[in-house]
Amino acid sequence: MKKLQELLSPLDIIKIIGSDDKNITALTSDSRKVEDGTLFVAVPGVSVDGHRFIPMAEEKGAVAVVCQELPSELSTHVTYIVVPSSALALGYLASQWFDNPSRKLKLVGVTGTNGKTTTATLIYEMARLLGHKAGLLSTVCNYVDEKAYPTDHTTPDPYTLNEMLHLMVEAGCEYAAMEVSSHAADQQRIAGLHFVGGVFTNLTRDHLDYHKTFEAYLAAKKKFFDMLPAEAFALTNADDKVGEVMLQNTRAHRYTYSLRSDADFRGRIVESRLDGTLLSLNGNEVELLFTGKFNAYNLTAVYGACVLIGWQKEDVLREMSRLVPVAGRFQAFHSPKGYTAIVDYAHTPDAVVNVLNAIREVIGKDGEIITVVGAGGNRDKGKRPIMAREAAARSERLILTSDNPRFEEPEDILHDMEEGLDEEARKRTLHITDRRQAIRTAATLAGKGSVILIAGKGHEDYQEIKGVKHHFDDREVIMEIIADEK
Repeated sequence: MKKLQELLSPLDIIKIIGSDDKNITALTSDSRKVEDGTLFVAVPGVSVDGHRFIPMAEEKGAVAVVCQELPSELSTHVTYIVVPSSALALGYLASQWFDNPSRKLKLVGVTGTNGKTTTATLIYEMARLLGHKAGLLSTVCNYVDEKAYPTDHTTPDPYTLNEMLHLMVEAGCEYAAMEVSSHAADQQRIAGLHFVGGVFTNLTRDHLDYHKTFEAYLAAKKKFFDMLPAEAFALTNADDKVGEVMLQNTRAHRYTYSLRSDADFRGRIVESRLDGTLLSLNGNEVELLFTGKFNAYNLTAVYGACVLIGWQKEDVLREMSRLVPVAGRFQAFHSPKGYTAIVDYAHTPDAVVNVLNAIREVIGKDGEIITVVGAGGNRDKGKRPIMAREAAARSERLILTSDNPRFEEPEDILHDMEEGLDEEARKRTLHITDRRQAIRTAATLAGKGSVILIAGKGHEDYQEIKGVKHHFDDREVIMEIIADEK
């Protein structure tokens, strides 16, 4: 239970109608969860405006309502708090509700198109390897120290986010790492959180179904750095074309990392293999269980973030060699037939390019790559032909298949992808809608020394079809195929 006055203290309030001397027993922006004593926050959503549900919330026992616009009829039993932004207010209210847990942790946020999961997860893993209790909020799974919590979103809603951070504090965690999605920044889900640092990985085309333009997507990412406090650090990829733009208006201390030029944290690939990389970090060579230039960027960012958090360089370098790849990120499976299958979450054109380039760097120009890839339904259609074109340009064989079609027909998605292929590429491309069969076909075609890339789903263990999630795991499928080959 909290006093309404206490909860409202950090808000920018236009006006209050009614008493603010009330006991609040629950906080929610979901009218279905309202009970007696609830503070209901009416947030304008992407598809539904929460203001429509104010009367329902009042009927179910809400004693206070935070809103941007007052309802046409006011209840004498309800206190109305009018604010400029309900979404912004919800973030601060959720932080207040859980006693500002982010201020009791050293919280690092990671944003960008690709590499967020790996970078955030490895910062969390480094904290634990160095003997600290830590938490993680990521696309794959949330962790409170060792305990795992399933996740549905890259960045949860403000209430869930602060609830998880509160659990971390209760468990004695000192540090936390989290992915910060563009949706979360745009929708103010991270409002009210206190970060000790932020990391930018890269920016390429993604989520244009939501943001509409690349400029709006960039602005959403940049918003995270704009909100960092002056005492925080902001670490950016100096090799990305918008790396410096991200930090233009930040108050935080600015730092850079790079594989190509002078930077505060300089990485250099000494040797690369399918099972690892010898990486030089500020002149110190470290053997790592990761492959590819994109991972070299991720690990250089991790090194920089760990040093900026305050851990000793020597300790960080020593423990980095013990880090292991994140599930579904360049995860390798070796067949007795002599081929290697790589399962990776790459679901944007740039991510597909990065993974295929990493494979090519290792196997050389004469090696064979067979790529199995699709594209998600009800998402940015413009990237579909680009993904197919980039995959075909870097593979000897291409198999287009279903991903998560959602409410679209899989065949329509594959036809959109095929639009990116020229006549020569089409001759090297198979169109197999059934994903299991597509992977089996790739395994049949692969010879000794071949590499199969199974892209797009990575850690996901489902296919979403017509609103229903059916169990499907690329890793399980390829392991079954390899088991049958023995």
